[in-house]
Amino acid sequence: MPLAPGKANIPLLAEVSKAELEPLILASVLLSLITVYLAAKLGGELCARINLPPVLGELVGGVLVGVSALHLIVFPEGAASESESLLIKLVELTAGLNPSAALAVFQGESEVISVLAELGVIILLFEIGLESDLKELIRVGPQAAVVAIIGVVAPFSAGTAGLIALFNVPTVPAVFAGAALTATSIGITAKVLAELQKLSSEEGQIIIGAAVLDDVLGIIVLAVVASLAKTGEIEIANVIYLVVGAAVFLVGAIFVGRLLSPFFVTLVDHLKTRGQVIVSSLVFAFLLAYIAATIQLEAILGAFAAGLILAETSKRKELEEQISPISDILVPVFFVSVGARTDISVLNPMDPSNRAGLIIASFLVIVAIIGKIVTGYAIIGQPGINRLAVGIGMIPRGEVGLVFAGVGSASGVLSESLEAAIIVMVILTTFLAPPFLRLIFSDDPSQASGEPALDKSDSVESSPEASS
Repeated sequence: MPLAPGKANIPLLAEVSKAELEPLILASVLLSLITVYLAAKLGGELCARINLPPVLGELVGGVLVGVSALHLIVFPEGAASESESLLIKLVELTAGLNPSAALAVFQGESEVISVLAELGVIILLFEIGLESDLKELIRVGPQAAVVAIIGVVAPFSAGTAGLIALFNVPTVPAVFAGAALTATSIGITAKVLAELQKLSSEEGQIIIGAAVLDDVLGIIVLAVVASLAKTGEIEIANVIYLVVGAAVFLVGAIFVGRLLSPFFVTLVDHLKTRGQVIVSSLVFAFLLAYIAATIQLEAILGAFAAGLILAETSKRKELEEQISPISDILVPVFFVSVGARTDISVLNPMDPSNRAGLIIASFLVIVAIIGKIVTGYAIIGQPGINRLAVGIGMIPRGEVGLVFAGVGSASGVLSESLEAAIIVMVILTTFLAPPFLRLIFSDDPSQASGEPALDKSDSVESSPEASS
């Protein structure tokens, strides 16, 4: 069907076949992707120039083009309709569609963008796993392990209990919001530590080791709470099953994967067609993601495990280079979609009905900061350690926190005000941590050195979180 404006013979929906609507759905998807990439690139470039993580720019760009501002990209969730999407209106005008046909196009376009966003988060977690160092995870020291565990337990328990007791938030949404508080963005902290020449310091080693382990624990928590969100209720037996299942799946997949990885490398080496490394790796990642999904866990846990396994093979560097363009294409769709779905008007202080949401956002920010700062003071037996620096280094949530918000949004378990509060928490903790970390270390120059950073730092610096 040609997209000619004013076309007189466009039939009514009853006469429009699926084959005739498909080109219009494709056209609307292309317009949406143009909007997504422009928003992501402009926002990312702006943040990069003011020394902030580009991923925040992608999030803010999504907010601007979504329901909070320009209404270029909207989704059916939250009672949004095709009449609110300016892009669908453009397609409607240029193709001469009636409102009923425009609704079908809007629903098709939203489904495609949502699927691309889901693929984006799977690729993101695969890349995070690929850029992680499994040997470093295994060798992580007791101090880093203590910091990581407290950094997950303290904000999660305080956030969940506070939301239930103080704000009467239902249990499942409260658990999801509490889980979002557990995240730590290793890339953001690593970048600041590298700029301060602190990656090789005692504090830097503890922060990086703890943040890596924190990511693994956070992903397990995310898999558990996302599965709980599907059932809508919390049963102790189900929680135990999910926690044990997630741990067994992750450990088992890594163990079996390491045994089979030599066969994977041999197979890839014998393939002669183009893309043998990336295609074979994605087949492996999608297989583990499928297995995780079928046992009531999240697909992202399988993708992360696949990345950890393949990071141990000789194909790691080649795969890192080949996965980057795919990540550049799909991951921004996820972050911009998260921003586009976020209605920040629910945090407008001028509206009295929004004040409860603002108080919740303030509570989450306080718990997010204090819950990580206390981790530094859990370090014992190491005099001279800057414990405050360790705690502040664990504060930024970055894109890891946005993954929680995005999964919660997609599951429908979060209310608009709670989702917006989580987004505010992610933004503020990510903005505040770098300057505070610089300030804390500026008063303690004794450990600055020009020595090479840890082996792990190289991969951290090039991780999707540091380079997105």
